[in-house]
Amino acid sequence: MRCWQRCRCVFAGHFGGVPSGVGPPPRRIRQNSAVVRCPLSFPLSLPIPLYRRLMSQSAPSATHSPSPLFDQVRFVLNETSHPGNVGSAARAIKTMGFGRLVLAAPRAGADVLCDPEAIALASGADDVLANTLIVPDLVTALQGVSWAVALSARSREYGPPNAEPRESAAIAVQHAGQGEAVAFVFGSERTGLSNVDVDRCNALVHIPANPVYSSLNLSQAVQLIAWEMRMACLAQERGHAPKVVMVAPPVADAASHDALATRDDVEGMLTHLERALVELDFLDPDNPKKLMTRLRRLFAKSHLEREEVNILRGISKHILERKVRR
Repeated sequence: MRCWQRCRCVFAGHFGGVPSGVGPPPRRIRQNSAVVRCPLSFPLSLPIPLYRRLMSQSAPSATHSPSPLFDQVRFVLNETSHPGNVGSAARAIKTMGFGRLVLAAPRAGADVLCDPEAIALASGADDVLANTLIVPDLVTALQGVSWAVALSARSREYGPPNAEPRESAAIAVQHAGQGEAVAFVFGSERTGLSNVDVDRCNALVHIPANPVYSSLNLSQAVQLIAWEMRMACLAQERGHAPKVVMVAPPVADAASHDALATRDDVEGMLTHLERALVELDFLDPDNPKKLMTRLRRLFAKSHLEREEVNILRGISKHILERKVRR
């Protein structure tokens, strides 16, 4: 296969992409309602399942992370509208040494990774763009994440604890140093993150920009947070990590680390508990008010262990079983 026959938008993460200007002009190929743009001179017959699988695979990144800490960090764009911001975000995180970009329910679908504007604004971060993971929702994007940070321009009356960007990076790097995955979550350009999406995270961060004009482009916000995270990672490597109040307590050994409940453990417990509270008529699903939000905040402060989560799930299970027997 010649160099120009390597499809940049699908195979860049596996073959390294193609040089700009090599081969014939890009063509639009429509296959089962999905448009694949590539520089091939012949139609590309690529079934949709294979296309999506290739898009979501994690090929080796060319970002050359300075340390394993960088590999534990993912940047999540939720319901992004503009392909250009996806490319710019890819470039922003690569310049800081990161390579894990996740798109949750992008408005343009999987085709956003092949959009000419996204490719152009990635500007050298084609490998990050090609390896970007596309998932159907934020819940999926946060699977396996131990600590997640929501970025918002608006303050919330309820929700997770507030933190400064630098503080959140310092806490995140401590989790990453324990081998845990961390995520920074950014909302859509027009509406940002919903309250439900914010509640799924462990901390809420507001970038303290000029109060007279605080408007930041999405990729600019990503760049700022990526820089703060880079500085925190490098400080951790040098043994100069700042002392902060941790969202989760430090662990002394692997056994105690395994005892801590993961974010997924707590999410599953909360779902189970919510069902039990509805069955008890303690929670009205049509008028839930702020009960589950307050419970989320309560458990976020408690640093639950897995055994404690199992106890709460056992209580919920018993409530639901008694309801069925009656």
